[in-house]
Amino acid sequence: FMETPNIELMRMAKRSLKGNWGLAAGTFFVYILIISGIKFIPVIGSLALLIVGGPFALGIVIFSLSIARDQKAEFDQLFQGFANFKKALGTYLLMVLFVLLWMLLLFVPGIIAAISYSMTFYILADDPSIGAMEAIKKSKEMMYGHKWKFFCLGLRFIGWILLCCLTFGIGMFWLAPYMQVSAAKFYEDVKGDLRRENV
Repeated sequence: FMETPNIELMRMAKRSLKGNWGLAAGTFFVYILIISGIKFIPVIGSLALLIVGGPFALGIVIFSLSIARDQKAEFDQLFQGFANFKKALGTYLLMVLFVLLWMLLLFVPGIIAAISYSMTFYILADDPSIGAMEAIKKSKEMMYGHKWKFFCLGLRFIGWILLCCLTFGIGMFWLAPYMQVSAAKFYEDVKGDLRRENV
């Protein structure tokens, strides 16, 4: 099967974001503000972030998939993960636990594990009825043979991230949706390849 090159996935993400940049930047601004704000709550910040991290991760994926699929994206999709709160929480906690356990071995296995689980919330967004362990398992299967490509997609944004540092982080409100929609395009591409393989 033919995979779409990462540079093309990024171009596709840009095309999908055309006309949506304002909405995307605003949504990611609120998302980053909430997550950062929770982190700085004295004593309970880290625990609170563990509790709401999953639902927000699911919400931002739902929003990004809508843009990637050229569907109508809406700001309130950011909070849609809370409609599936228990599952989003359970999935997030399992992912954090597994990545930490791999990190105990070495840093690199931890990174590989994180990439293996990277499609979990996309799978959950597409099928809310699926269980947490099943979504993680499907992500691992989906990423088999695609981990290096996804890692390279991330590397393509390093220059942009460094440029964002020059804007005191303000540029991240535009870069974050660009990265997330590119990841959503990657998910769509791999999912399409798997579907073609199984035909």
